[in-house]
Amino acid sequence: VDRAFPRSTRGALKIARTLVALAALICFVASGAREAYAALAGMETVITVLFLLLYLLRLDTRMRCLFWPLADILNSVVAALFLLVVGLFAIIVKTNKGTLAGGVLVFILLVLCLADVVLLCKKIRLDKARGRSAPAK
Repeated sequence: VDRAFPRSTRGALKIARTLVALAALICFVASGAREAYAALAGMETVITVLFLLLYLLRLDTRMRCLFWPLADILNSVVAALFLLVVGLFAIIVKTNKGTLAGGVLVFILLVLCLADVVLLCKKIRLDKARGRSAPAK
């Protein structure tokens, strides 16, 4: 278990994404909003928890079949696109205050996804730069 990951910036961002997605899910379910809204928020919660566990348990270093930071970037970009659409629909339609609150939380989640993409891109660049400058063995 990587005890330092939850205290890192990326770890705190993953935890924040999970909590905001869970709050949006609760708002959508409690307000009786369309199932697509709740499904997207639920999917985002589950996928973010899985990535959090992947990094927390250091499974990314054990399972080298996939470049996990790139998969995480793709997940965040695709999630951001879906969140943008759902957030706009939820705020425009705003059938009740729960749907409106869920829409606002979805936009907060969208910003967190974009911040995650920026941090992951910086991490990939730094890891790549360190790999090139390391002396050959």
